[in-house]
Amino acid sequence: PVRVRAVPRDGAIACVREIPKTHTKRDMEGFYVGTFAALAVACVLLEVRKQQRQGASDAQHKVTPAFMAFRNNYLVVYSLMMAGDWLQGPYVYALYKHYGYSTGDIGKLFIAGFGSSMIFGTIVGSLADRYGRKLAGLTYVATYIASCITKHWSDYGVLMLGRFFGGIATSLLFTAFESWLVSEHFSRNYDPEWLNGTFSKAIFIGNGVVSIVAGLLANYLVTDMDFGPVAPFDAAATFLAVGGIIIATTWTENKGAVSENASLQASFGAAKNAIFNDKKVLYLGAMQSLFEAAMYSFVFLWTPALSPNDEDIPHGMIFATMMVACMIGSSMTARLLGNKDLRPEKYMQYVFVAAAGSLSLPILLKMFPFSPNYAKGMPITFEGKLTLFGFLVFEAMVGIFWPSMMKMRATYVPEEVRSTVMNCFRIPLNLFVCIILYNVALFPLSFMFAMCVLFLITAAYLQRKLEILTSARGATVPQHNI
Repeated sequence: PVRVRAVPRDGAIACVREIPKTHTKRDMEGFYVGTFAALAVACVLLEVRKQQRQGASDAQHKVTPAFMAFRNNYLVVYSLMMAGDWLQGPYVYALYKHYGYSTGDIGKLFIAGFGSSMIFGTIVGSLADRYGRKLAGLTYVATYIASCITKHWSDYGVLMLGRFFGGIATSLLFTAFESWLVSEHFSRNYDPEWLNGTFSKAIFIGNGVVSIVAGLLANYLVTDMDFGPVAPFDAAATFLAVGGIIIATTWTENKGAVSENASLQASFGAAKNAIFNDKKVLYLGAMQSLFEAAMYSFVFLWTPALSPNDEDIPHGMIFATMMVACMIGSSMTARLLGNKDLRPEKYMQYVFVAAAGSLSLPILLKMFPFSPNYAKGMPITFEGKLTLFGFLVFEAMVGIFWPSMMKMRATYVPEEVRSTVMNCFRIPLNLFVCIILYNVALFPLSFMFAMCVLFLITAAYLQRKLEILTSARGATVPQHNI
């Protein structure tokens, strides 16, 4: 039976048909599977081509076995660290719900995590330049395992402590490992061009392949094995422990030029000078904060954008498809970075513009006269399909963004305060996310997407200024990074 009821939508009243959900799976499964398969085939073809070019490039540049062992070691560690993070993502909210907490209580826990990352994570991360990036990596392992362990208790205070540890770990994940890699790469006198391939592979594997496998494993543990919503966190702790053992036994320590006796204030002072006395570093930090603010907002926005009236959509399949799109972007980046005539300072302008265009689709599509009948439990609408394709483009741009930004950070951020500067880049991001989470009910969906578009356009403008600045000065690799 079909029931019709009136519901408010964007200040008007829309007619909603409620239809049994069994209708959706039969009609739309082919659409999602077909989209995933098409992107997967494209990804495989791109990766095969990339590996062929990489092999030829390695032979041309005489890549040494020692470097290949170094790269593979880093990729294994980075993949294990990312697995520890990806396994937790799908079930954090579900676990809190399982313990009976309200949406408001859960929101406070998330705010605590981002707040911890902004304040304590920045402090702990900056210590990596003074006491060592290897030690910072092991600290990441310890704090994230501690966060996983707290999930075994339903007490709100213990869960809040877990978010505190998780916030610190998140800051270390996105700063300590990259800082160690760049410093170690140059200290061993490897060719700077070889770093591009490491960045691209790290994003393809760690942010692509691992994310999909981790999602499937988490779902298997909870649904098929019926181990409960804590199981993914135990699995994450296991992966983290294995990675920690590899770090402890195979990595050498490297530090910034900041003395261990220097005060924390002196470390942040040096980072402040590096940021505000060098426009290249300032532009990089601003672009990173703006893009990541849009990216993290997108995490909260894509579900309501695709199912504004509770249309039945397969979240897991859509997430996996988005990750494949991200992998396509990272595969494309290897070719972009390998082209010496095409610097990231130039092509990233167009990446930011394309990302802005893709996230403007939910706003622009509202201007077209689509059917006013919105059906709860029905398949995704035609409007939703177009929006989904736009989101896939955005995820591809995310795949290009990460290795390209890593390349530019390796080029322009001073080695002596690399971790501190990178953590300072994340302060505006965490502050923004905290504000949005606290006031999420006050902002309509269209406003949120418009804000993301504005961020990305601003990032494109700053990227243009960076290109002009570096081209005018003939800037390539600063002396401190050679």
